[in-house]
This record gives sequence, C-alpha cells and structure tokens, in this order.
Amino acid sequence: MSTPTDSPVPCALPGPSGPTARERLVRHATGIFAAKGFAAAGTREICEAAGVNIASIRYYFGDKEGLYRETLLGPIAEAITAFGGFDDPGLPFEDGIRRFFAPILGMTSDGEDAASETQVMKLHLREMLEPSGAFREVVEQTIAPAHRALVGLLARHCALAEPDDDIHQLAFALVAMAHDYCLSREMMRLLAPGVLDRPRARERTLDRLVGFARALLDHERARRLPHDPEPTPANADR
Repeated sequence: MSTPTDSPVPCALPGPSGPTARERLVRHATGIFAAKGFAAAGTREICEAAGVNIASIRYYFGDKEGLYRETLLGPIAEAITAFGGFDDPGLPFEDGIRRFFAPILGMTSDGEDAASETQVMKLHLREMLEPSGAFREVVEQTIAPAHRALVGLLARHCALAEPDDDIHQLAFALVAMAHDYCLSREMMRLLAPGVLDRPRARERTLDRLVGFARALLDHERARRLPHDPEPTPANADR
C-alpha cells in the first residue's frame, strides 16, 4: 500500500462515482479527531487514512486547524441549509418546525452514512465538554443565526415583539428533543428498540416531535395569558 508523500501537489481526484480527496480528508479526519481530539490527531495519520499525500491538507484547508474547523462546520452548515426557510412568516407553525426538525433528526439507519453520523456526534460531544476556539467560531457563524431565527419564529407565534428568556428556553427544549434522537440513539435502542427500528421510524418520530412542539408552544402561549384572580369566598371576612 502506498503512503502519502510530501509532494506539494495533492493526489489526483477519483472519478465522479467516488468521494473526492477533500471529502475523504474530512470524513477520515472527523473520525480521528473524534477519537483523539485535535491535539493528539496527526496530519500524516489523517492523510494515510484518506489515501492522499501530506500536502493535501494545506492545499484544501490551509492547515490542520482549517481541516478541524471544516469537520465541525460542514455537518452544521448542511443542516442549516436544509432548514429551507423554516422561519418564513407565511408558514404555519407546524410546517416551519417540521422543516427545522427534519435535518437535526437524522436517524440514518445503517451503512457508511450511519457510521459517519456517529463520528460527527462523537466529535461534537467532545467539543461540548471541552469547547475549542474553532467550535466557538462555528457556533457564532452558524448556530447563533439559526437560533435567532428559531426564537424569532417562537416569539411571533406567541405574539411577542421580541423574544425573552422564556422563549430562548423554549427554543432550547425543542432543539433538545430532536438532538436526543442523535445523541441517545444507542441508549434508545437498548431501552425500546422498536421506536427506532420500526417501519417509517423517522417519519413517525418527526410527526410526534411536531406534535410535541405544538403542545409546548401552546403551553407557553397559555402561561402568558392574563388570569382572573381567584374569587374571594363570600364568608372570607366573617
């Protein structure tokens, strides 16, 4: 098996049916970074796993940090693109929140895509425990704007001019519901395998999450309504 060289020219890209050198770098780097962390992961190890020469990281990403940033940014950017204008004021709440939930839910069943999803989750869990400067940058660039769009949608459906802390908390709760089907997937399979392995599991889960979101929104709207004071008993002062 050939090993990467120090040639300044990246290896040739494969045909249209296979992943490009850049895609292979990101995929293999994600797994290695997830297992070892940024500091312990070696660029030569990554290039060997991806089957590219050592110059490819500099060519495509500038340096190791640029490659790491891409492993964090890529999946998040794809999900946000897939949201597809979920906060459009013309959409009913159920349609908008469905658009929001669907890319987060994931739930790839098997094969290479499922393995890739698992590595992405491991990498993000590592960052949540020990956030790096790159992760903070990714959050500011991508997650923060999406969060602002979500709280704007929730505030609008609660007839508020601006979101308050309770609306932010509602947004966190909605995101957590969907994220748990990624982060706790293996535990769910141990506790109740039929939930994830039944026919049309993803569509059925998405339908229920939309219903749960509607219930949480209705609860938030109801708690903001003015309440009549409790009637005073007629003999209270006697």
